[in-house]
Amino acid sequence: MHNKIKICMVQSGSIAEEAGVEAGDFLLSINKQNIKDIFDYRYYQASEELLLEIEKPDGEIWEIEVEKDEIEDLGLEFEDSLIDGAKSCTNKCIFCFIDQLPKGMRETVYFKDDDSRLSFLTGNYVTLTNIKNEELERIIHYRMSPINVSVHTTNPDLRKFMLGNRFAGDVMDKIRMLTDNGIEVNCQIVLCRDINDKNELDKTIGDLCQLYPSINSVSIVPVGISRHRENLFELKPFDMESSANVINQVHKWQNKLLQEKGSRVIYLSDEFYINAGIVIPKYKEYEGFPQIENGVGMVALLRQEVKEALKNKKKHIMPAHRKVSMVTGRLVYKNILQLVDEIKNVYNGLEVNVYDIENDFFGPYVTVTGLLTGQDIVKQLKGHDLGQELLISRNMLRAGEHVFLDDYTVERIEDELDIPIRIVDSSGSDFVNALIGT
Repeated sequence: MHNKIKICMVQSGSIAEEAGVEAGDFLLSINKQNIKDIFDYRYYQASEELLLEIEKPDGEIWEIEVEKDEIEDLGLEFEDSLIDGAKSCTNKCIFCFIDQLPKGMRETVYFKDDDSRLSFLTGNYVTLTNIKNEELERIIHYRMSPINVSVHTTNPDLRKFMLGNRFAGDVMDKIRMLTDNGIEVNCQIVLCRDINDKNELDKTIGDLCQLYPSINSVSIVPVGISRHRENLFELKPFDMESSANVINQVHKWQNKLLQEKGSRVIYLSDEFYINAGIVIPKYKEYEGFPQIENGVGMVALLRQEVKEALKNKKKHIMPAHRKVSMVTGRLVYKNILQLVDEIKNVYNGLEVNVYDIENDFFGPYVTVTGLLTGQDIVKQLKGHDLGQELLISRNMLRAGEHVFLDDYTVERIEDELDIPIRIVDSSGSDFVNALIGT
């Protein structure tokens, strides 16, 4: 029996629309093949000759023959982007940030996905603990590359402990199965102080780098610790000294790997350098920024992009005085101030107030901009002269929405602070243009 996959949209002018397929219809099969998920759909629809089996809302079955170019899309969109729903995480990680969220937030923020398809489609990291060999074979068959894997440690017993899962110890076997069959893997290590650092980190780096270049990159990020850790495993934040120790350890590996393999392979998140008071590496040392979404090299990239945006600009007097404000997390506050000063040196008449917002919602150890909440922004900016606009980074908001993690909306903050808000995208040119008002 075929799956019934509800079609929520048919793209205008598409092959499916020309064939009479409509939103509300159900896709039953393509070329008599059952469609399990989005990868089955993409695979089977990428043929020049198709036989679509469509069920209309009244139960009538249509068989539609289609001829098209191999790369041409049918134009169907489904209620569930994966078709069969995202797999949830079965681990009980000692460092899970979702377990550290306060109660009463929107239900969707508590969902823990651990789906290899989302790793391929959206760059999410997966642990591979809930995936069987036949599913690994499916990844290989459909060439779902690259895959992003949360490794944390290659010590089987330690990984079982850290992930709270007795089946978590075979990660290297699964990674090898992927890399032996041409799937590129990016790895992540959430570093927990006195748990998977020091000698354990050396072992993990050594094991992973044996598989370079199939393992393309490895990022190391410090564990995030919120104030909401009641009845959870006790974790220690990285301080200045322990952050510096991690940097020294990883830099030795980077130098060794650069000499032996021609790449540093291992990259630290910006947070380690800022916490240690050590200068962030130069732009070129991030080798194309393979792990930028993990906060690895974000400051270096932003600096370079701002520099390029300002290049060849002469001293410029703005047509009118412009005063704006912007908010940032405490982690990058000093770096943002430096960039703002560089922009003000080019654009006379620009006045910018940069506010570093303390994260009362999640606690003092959470200092990244992307986890700021609307209520903290309102509370800490009330009564301040914010100028003509308040600038906020898009990464504070849920994807595709104007909503913060605490369900405050952009519109609500505009009302409470009586200031228009400009949402700023992540590139350096966006940063410059937002400040000068273009």
